[in-house]
Amino acid sequence: MNAIRRSLYVSLSTAALLFAAATPSAAEPLRVGMELSYPPFEMTDAQGKPTGVSVRLAEALGRHLGREVRIENIAFDGLITALKTRKIDCIISSLTATPERARSIAFSEPYLRTGLALLVAVKSPVQSAADLDAPGRIVAVKKGTTGHQYAATSLTKARVLVLDKESSAVLEVAQGKADAFIYDSLSIYQNHRRHPEATRALLQPFREETWAIGLRLGDDDLRRNVNEFLETFRTEGGFERLGDEFLPAEKAFFKAQGIPFVF
Repeated sequence: MNAIRRSLYVSLSTAALLFAAATPSAAEPLRVGMELSYPPFEMTDAQGKPTGVSVRLAEALGRHLGREVRIENIAFDGLITALKTRKIDCIISSLTATPERARSIAFSEPYLRTGLALLVAVKSPVQSAADLDAPGRIVAVKKGTTGHQYAATSLTKARVLVLDKESSAVLEVAQGKADAFIYDSLSIYQNHRRHPEATRALLQPFREETWAIGLRLGDDDLRRNVNEFLETFRTEGGFERLGDEFLPAEKAFFKAQGIPFVF
C-alpha cells in the first residue's frame, strides 16, 4: 500500500510540475518594448526612469493583467525583431498598425489615431505632400517609421535622407539642408514650436494612421486580454486623462485648428 501511495504521489507531483512548466505564471513580468526617445509618449524622467503616455498605458495594462511590468528600451527599428524572438511580450511604442507589419506580427485594436504630416524648411517651396517628389528635393525620414516607408515607396524623384534619430531629421530641416521631414502630426507640431523661425508645420495629415499594441502572431489569449483592457481603459476615461496630463497644449491647439486629436 505504501509503495502504491508513493508511486501515486510521484506521478501526481510530476504531472503538477509539467503543468506548471507549460502554463505561464500570472506572476511573470510583462516585458513591454519601447524606444524611450519620443516624448511625451516614451521618455525618461529626471531620474532616468521610464515615463510618458506609453509607460502609463503599459502600467495600467499590467495592473489589468495582474502582472508586473518591465520596460525594455529598444531602438524602434529593432522592436519587431525583439518581439518575434521573444525578448519582449508586446510593443507599446507609438507603433503604427500597417499591412506590411501585420504580415509578421499581430496588433491589438487601435488606441490612437494620427497621420503623416510635414515639417518644412521656412524657405522651401513645399506646400503639401504633392510637392515632395520633385528633382532636387531632399526629404528627411526616421529609419523604420511609416514616414520612411512612405518615402521609400512614393518618392522616386526626391532624395530621401534616412536618419536614425528624430532630432537629426528636425535639425536637417531647421538648418535648411532638407526641404521637409515626414512624421506624425503631433511631433511635427512640437518640433515646429522648438524651431518657429526656421520651420513651417503642415499639420493636416496627408495619410491617416492608427497606433496599436504589437503582439506575437498566435498570442490570441494575450491579444484578447489587451483588447478588453483598451476598451475598459477608454470607457473609464483613461485616455482623456493621459491627454490632459501629458498633452494639454497640443490638445487645445488641435481642437482650435479643427484637426482630430490623437485619442
